[in-house]
Amino acid sequence: MNGVFHKEYIGAKSNGVLPSIILLGCPLDITSSFRGGTKFAPESIRRASWTLETYSPYQKRDLSDIRFTDVGDIELPSGNLHGSLEIIEGTIKKMVEGNTKFLIFGGEHLTTYPIVKAVKKHFPDLQLVHFDAHLDLRDVYEGERLSHATVIKRVKELGVENIFQIGIRSGTKEEFEEAHLFDSPSMLKEKLKGDVPLYITFDLDVFDPSLAPGVTTPEPGGLTFKEVMEFFSVLREKNIIGGDIVELSPDYDPTFVSSICAAKVAREMIMLLTTKGEKG
Repeated sequence: MNGVFHKEYIGAKSNGVLPSIILLGCPLDITSSFRGGTKFAPESIRRASWTLETYSPYQKRDLSDIRFTDVGDIELPSGNLHGSLEIIEGTIKKMVEGNTKFLIFGGEHLTTYPIVKAVKKHFPDLQLVHFDAHLDLRDVYEGERLSHATVIKRVKELGVENIFQIGIRSGTKEEFEEAHLFDSPSMLKEKLKGDVPLYITFDLDVFDPSLAPGVTTPEPGGLTFKEVMEFFSVLREKNIIGGDIVELSPDYDPTFVSSICAAKVAREMIMLLTTKGEKG
């Protein structure tokens, strides 16, 4: 059984109409500093999706009413970081130019950098909502400027000024001095800018490791699924143009619960990408 997320599944009865949302695996797994294995995440999320009900009680919507399809994984050259980043950027550029919304299954968190690089060229006033345990604002980590620990710093250098960081509980003193912390859904709601294009990057370690232990860098004191859904409620009806789910390392969770959690987040993010006014 393949589940909801696989190549053959298209949510709504499309009648020849192209899907409005593309799901794409991006198995980048090069700069992880503690433990790796994120290259196995996209397929694990797909396998976990067979446990999903297509109906979301949080958003009162059903995936069967949304046009989306999974097109498989990007082929990345093993061990070639710069080549991989260029391929990711080029792939996303084509989707953005085709006015296609997308959800990326990572992969390590550096995946977000080339994605935002491509998106920012098309949407210069882009906002970024960042779910994570870590600030990822280091300038250099272990001698590298391009790392899962520096990704938000690199994103800021692209000119993304409106960044909303949620669930953060780890970083250096310097990172916290530069942080954009949002501790409650009400605070997020107050600061988000209307219809300005928005991108969501979701590092699975934002959850407490008791809920999702299968991540590259688990950090105690995280959010519950219910708390994440409360933040998601603020994002409904916003102009969300894309998103990613990153840092799942499924082999570190023999219970498979982390992958199931990631698949459920994916279901909710697909619904956020489609406003209620759009027809499936």
